[in-house]
Amino acid sequence: MSGTFVGMPAFPVAAREAVQDATLRRNLRHATRTIRERRARAVAELSDWAQLREAGRRIKDQTLRHLDHYLMQLEESVTAAGGTVHWAADAAEANRIVTDLVAATGHREVVKVKSMATQEIGLNEALAAEGVRAYETDLAELIVQLGDDRPSHILVPAIHRNRGEIRDVFARRMGDWGRPAPDGLTDAPAELAEAARLHLREKFLRARVGISGANFMVAETGTMVVVESEGNGRMCLTLPQTLISVVGIEKVVPTWRDLEVFLQTLPRSSTAERMNPYTSMWTGTARTSDGDGPHTFHLVLLDNGRTDTLADEVGRQALRCIRCSACLNVCPVYERAGGHAYGSVYPGPIGAILSPQLRGTGSAVDASLPFASSLCGACYDVCPVAIDIPEVLVRLRERVVEGGPAVRRGTRVVLRPARGHAAERAAMRAARWAFTRPTALAAGQRLASRTRRLHPRRLPGPGRAWTAGRDLPPVPPESFRDWWRRTSGGRDTGPGTTGSTDRGATT
Repeated sequence: MSGTFVGMPAFPVAAREAVQDATLRRNLRHATRTIRERRARAVAELSDWAQLREAGRRIKDQTLRHLDHYLMQLEESVTAAGGTVHWAADAAEANRIVTDLVAATGHREVVKVKSMATQEIGLNEALAAEGVRAYETDLAELIVQLGDDRPSHILVPAIHRNRGEIRDVFARRMGDWGRPAPDGLTDAPAELAEAARLHLREKFLRARVGISGANFMVAETGTMVVVESEGNGRMCLTLPQTLISVVGIEKVVPTWRDLEVFLQTLPRSSTAERMNPYTSMWTGTARTSDGDGPHTFHLVLLDNGRTDTLADEVGRQALRCIRCSACLNVCPVYERAGGHAYGSVYPGPIGAILSPQLRGTGSAVDASLPFASSLCGACYDVCPVAIDIPEVLVRLRERVVEGGPAVRRGTRVVLRPARGHAAERAAMRAARWAFTRPTALAAGQRLASRTRRLHPRRLPGPGRAWTAGRDLPPVPPESFRDWWRRTSGGRDTGPGTTGSTDRGATT
C-alpha cells in the first residue's frame, strides 16, 4: 500500500470498500467511543468550557482578519531571536526549501516530529527523492511508516490497527529501518512501546537534523509550540543541531495570553487530558554552543491554499482548526468508513471541509468530500473553536453542484460543468422556478394531491439509486395552503400575500 493519497478514488467508492472490513469497523468503533467518552468527562470538569470555546473562536477569527499583520510580526520576532523565516506559496516550494536546507547540512537522515503540514505537502517523499531518509518518531506515525501505510486519524494515525497487527508490523519491518524488534515480541502494550523506544533511541542520538510542525506560533515573541504525549517530539526538538519547522500560516496566535486559552481546550478535546504531558516551546536558537536546543532554526511558513480559503467568508472557519480530532471521534460516518476513505491527510468532518478548500473541488475525491456527511451537527457541538462544519459543508456542496473545475480554452477560462450533477442542477433550477411563482406552485401542489394514488413508491431511471434504500414520502391529500384556507374560516392566504403563513406554505 502506498504511503500517499495520490490516485485515491472518490469517497463513496472508498467508503463502500471500507465498511465491508469488519476488523476495521471494530477497531474504529472501540477507539472512537473510548476517546469521546473520556473527552466528555474531561470537558465536564470545566464550568467555563462554553466561555473558553467562545474565546477560542474569537481569538482565531480576530487573528484571521488581520493575518497579514500577525505574520509580519511573527517574522520579525523569529528573526530577532536568531531564526530564519521562509515563505512557501505551495507544496512544491515548501519541499524545495526544506530539501535545500537539509542538503546544505550535508546529512542524509532527519528525525521528524508528528506533523500534518509535512504530510500535506508530501515532504517525506520529496526528501526520499533527494536521497534523504526521514524517520517518523511519533509512535503511531512510526507504525504507519513501518507498515507502508497511510494515516487515518489526526490524533492517532494508526487508529485502524489493533495490537496484533502492530506486533506483526514491528516484527516484519523494524529491521529494514534500523534496530529490529526483539525476538518473541508479543502484543502487550508495554512490550510494543519498549520495542519502539529501543528502535528510535539510536536515531535520536545519531540525527543532526530535526523537522517539525507546530501547534501554535506566538507572534509577539516568535515562539513555536508543540504539544505531545510521548516525549519523542522533545527529543527531535532538542538533540539535533538544525531544526526546520514547516507550519501553516493559520497557526499563528497574537500573544501568550491567547495561547493560554488553547492550552486548556486542546488537550481536553484531543487526548482527554487536563494538560499535555509534553508542551515544548522554543524561541529562536541556542545562544551558546553547549546550550540545549538547535544552533540553527528555520521556519517555513506554508500557504498551500490557505489564502484562497481565507477569502471565503463561510469557508474560512476551517482555518480555526487546532487539529484536536474531536470531530472525528463523534462522526458516525468516520466511525464506519475510517480515515483512508477521505483520500487526504485530513480525514473526518474537518477534512471534508478543509481538503476541498486547500486543493479545490476539481478532482473526484475532493468533489465528493462535502457529501461525506449526514449533517447531524455532532462535529460542531464538540469543536473547541466552534467551527460550524455543517454550514461549510453545505457551502461546498453548492460549489460542487454549480460547476466543476476551471478549464482553459484558448485565452478564455470557463467553468466546466461538474460531471454527474446535470440532473441535480436541472432539478434545482426547476425548484427555483416553482418557488418563485406561487401560483404555479399552488397548482402543482393541488395536482400532486389529486393524483397521489398514482404515484410510484420508487423513482424510475436515475432516481432509482436514491429510492433503493428509501421510500418516497406520501403526498398528503391536500396542500398546507388549502388546509389553512379550509380551517381558518376562508381567510385568503393564497398566492401574492406577504404574510408569514404564505412564506411558510411556499417553502
